[in-house]
Amino acid sequence: MAASDRVLSQDEIDGVFHRPTEEKVKVDDDEASRRALPYDFRRPDRIAKDQLRSIHLLHENFARSLASSLSAYLRAYVMVSLVSVEQLSFLEFSQCLPSPSCIMAMGMRPYDGNGVLEINPTLIFPVLEMLLGGSGKASSTSKLSRELTEIEQSIVEVVFRIILHDLRESWRQVTNVSFSIESHETEPSLLQFMAPNEAVVAISLEIRVGEIAGMMNIGIPSIIIKMLRQKFDQGWSQRRSEVTEADQRRVLQLIKPALIQVDARLQGPTLKVEDLLAIEEGDVLMFDYSTDKPLNLLVNSRLKFHGQVVAQGKKKSFLIRSLNTAAD
Repeated sequence: MAASDRVLSQDEIDGVFHRPTEEKVKVDDDEASRRALPYDFRRPDRIAKDQLRSIHLLHENFARSLASSLSAYLRAYVMVSLVSVEQLSFLEFSQCLPSPSCIMAMGMRPYDGNGVLEINPTLIFPVLEMLLGGSGKASSTSKLSRELTEIEQSIVEVVFRIILHDLRESWRQVTNVSFSIESHETEPSLLQFMAPNEAVVAISLEIRVGEIAGMMNIGIPSIIIKMLRQKFDQGWSQRRSEVTEADQRRVLQLIKPALIQVDARLQGPTLKVEDLLAIEEGDVLMFDYSTDKPLNLLVNSRLKFHGQVVAQGKKKSFLIRSLNTAAD
């Protein structure tokens, strides 16, 4: 009997179909295990991404107001830009801070708990030089890496108070938080007012004063952010819907010097290009536009008024007869 005539048993047939399926399941399990990400059950207080976006927008406003305040106080051009907003454990946040640095524990009344405000030495020493009458441009001050003395801390404290004031005003659109200076530290490892695995929202901003640039980091406990979830939603929805008279006057002042394009047009019939090219001398074009029909006045290519062209001295003018009330 030839090999091709051999009849397979039922067990052999089942083995042919089952073996690839088992191997595939095993391969799929291996791939799934490689794609799986570890989850730390000690950190269940993750906040939603939409709330992180709200915090991002809030601190973009804070960056703009702080740039204006520091420019006025330091009498120098200051740029503040928001770099990142992310959620980390307190241990990860403290390990990202340089050592030594200028660190302040923030009180957040009426809420329990403390936040962290840190300014890198590459920025704080040039600012300190400017406060003492220097230019703040010397490269030697930007490379200093030491602890601040008590006298230097008392001088720089004014800058911290300006920062906290603008931070409080930015947060006012969500809730009233009184940020205050609780204590000063120089080493991130000495920050002990939060558990290492406690989640914080880390906000990083870059401050540029002339040619000098440095980072400012803010850490806020995530538990406080979660408590304010409803106020975040209400605050931003009210801010989008409520328009005060002061806002309208401010917008009007901003758009007063703007230039607009105004066109008075005869909206007659259309003509094909092939018909236009075939026009010869002696042909008559029918515009089919009554002399009594009002003309359209377009503002930036949008129909706004109806009226007619009139003569005013030696100039042509447009007399507005009615407002276009049709929907755009």
